Amino acid sequence: MSETGGVREVKSAARTVELLELLAARGDRPARLQELADELGVPRSSMYALLQTLISRGWVRTDVTGSLYGIGIHALLTGTSYLDSDPRVRVVRPYLDEASESLGETIHMGRLDGRGVAYLATRESHEYLRTISRVGRRLPAHVGALGKALLAERDDAELPEGPYEALTPNSHTGRESLAADLARVRERGYSVDREEGVPGIVGFGFALRYDSPAQDAISCSVPVARLTPEHEERIVAVMREIRAKIEATATAHAAGGAPQWR
Repeated sequence: MSETGGVREVKSAARTVELLELLAARGDRPARLQELADELGVPRSSMYALLQTLISRGWVRTDVTGSLYGIGIHALLTGTSYLDSDPRVRVVRPYLDEASESLGETIHMGRLDGRGVAYLATRESHEYLRTISRVGRRLPAHVGALGKALLAERDDAELPEGPYEALTPNSHTGRESLAADLARVRERGYSVDREEGVPGIVGFGFALRYDSPAQDAISCSVPVARLTPEHEERIVAVMREIRAKIEATATAHAAGGAPQWR
């Protein structure tokens, strides 16, 4: 049995979390009982019992035939509670509004989660509306402005060897090219994602240094067709100002005794 922080891992709890993460990662592709049992390497009977327990509590849902399984509504309720209770998100939200109103572009807040970035808040541009909200979704850190801004706050020795997943032809797929990009991020003080994560979109990312190393970042996403040198200069200036405001406000809140989550 593995240990975490000197405490033995509870196998049944670990299996439950692994199942929920697997179902969540499948998105709109429901799974069959045997698929889940095979993927997690557990007996079919044990998987069936676990699924029935989670269905009864709303964490997993099944279709009318009882043969397909997907993530349940309680996962959404818990995720929403996380966002509502997080002091950093509460601090950042008003400034995302300010940046969006000033620039007319889409503004994101994300948090480093392993080798990816989870989107915690978004203010969509009225000029370019996504059909699916990014909040609650995860993007590999090496392909986006948010992720690269946060990776640049860390030593390159922490980067995995690769090869990395390519989401577009512009994505970094090797450690050497990513490390060179991160060196430029450190030099200029912000990251630039030129169609590395989403075709036709350029992003500018700014790490929020109220933690060390930074865990959160904000970014501005702009369609290539609307990005002029003058607009890019204004985006960088406004986002730098917004970052400074967020960091000052977060520091003041921390001094007031707000919980510092890890």
